[in-house]
Amino acid sequence: MGKAHSPRHGSMMVSPRVRAKRIYPRVSSKKNTLDAVPVEFAGYKVGMTNAKIIDDVNDSATHNQEIIVPVTVIETPPFKVLGIRAYKKEPYGLKASTDVLAEKIDDNAAKKITVPKKKRNITKELESFEKDLESYEKIVLVVHTQPSMAGIHKTKPEVFEISVGGKIADAFSYAKEKLGSDLPVDEVLKAGAFVDAVAITKGHGFQGSIKRFGVHLLPKKSQKLRRKAANLGGFHPHKVKRTVPQMGQTGYHKRTDYNKRIISISNDQDQINADGWHSYGLVKSSYVLLAGSVPGSRKRLIRIRNAVRDSKGKLKEPQVVSVYAK
Repeated sequence: MGKAHSPRHGSMMVSPRVRAKRIYPRVSSKKNTLDAVPVEFAGYKVGMTNAKIIDDVNDSATHNQEIIVPVTVIETPPFKVLGIRAYKKEPYGLKASTDVLAEKIDDNAAKKITVPKKKRNITKELESFEKDLESYEKIVLVVHTQPSMAGIHKTKPEVFEISVGGKIADAFSYAKEKLGSDLPVDEVLKAGAFVDAVAITKGHGFQGSIKRFGVHLLPKKSQKLRRKAANLGGFHPHKVKRTVPQMGQTGYHKRTDYNKRIISISNDQDQINADGWHSYGLVKSSYVLLAGSVPGSRKRLIRIRNAVRDSKGKLKEPQVVSVYAK
């Protein structure tokens, strides 16, 4: 007699499969640092290539030998610091309390936010901001990207917050210094470190259970329908469990890849530019090489934060021999 139980078909690893609210992700959990520096950065996905490096993992079989690793190229033009925001702790969590915008705001950023028309005294706003410094729980930078400096044909930026580590007083001093100026990638990320890549995956629209979950086709004699789950559940209870593979949204989900090692951070565009990248073009600003693949399609914004999980160990900057240009 056969067993009454059999394992379910299809992976539930990337649940929930719901459509993201916007094309660039939100980053909720972040690992704080002792130094007053931002804990994340962002860039536009260019594509994948191969890099030849010297293996610096001590217990590796190819230690101190040349190896080929697949890398993802992410173009990272500098951020423009749009403002400073402070959060206070309240009974229901953190709540935004005070905002100070930069005196001069780019025309491209005005496409995304409402620019104040009245002339403001930034010095007085910062002084009043500093008086309540002890009551603040967290200080963040409100930044916007500069896609016009990248290789994509786009001018409207993305606007979001990035946390600043360290103590509140040190974080405010750093934010005050950076207000209205550019924030380069090498001030936030370091080569050799482990980071997390947060992105919105490539969308495939509304799909059936075969493509969405990878379940097997039913036999030909099964109820005239083959591309579906055979049984949605019992009569009691009168509901379908979420583990049953059904049709629905496929792709365009927010996903996180943990512990991706930064192979290189460079401004040498000639090292990776040859005839241009497929569906992207030429890299025109600084870029980051991440080991392995990351979620999302080309030209999509990838947010890179400090690794929140225990990494495989602290490694120095790898020695890059060459990078295959495209």
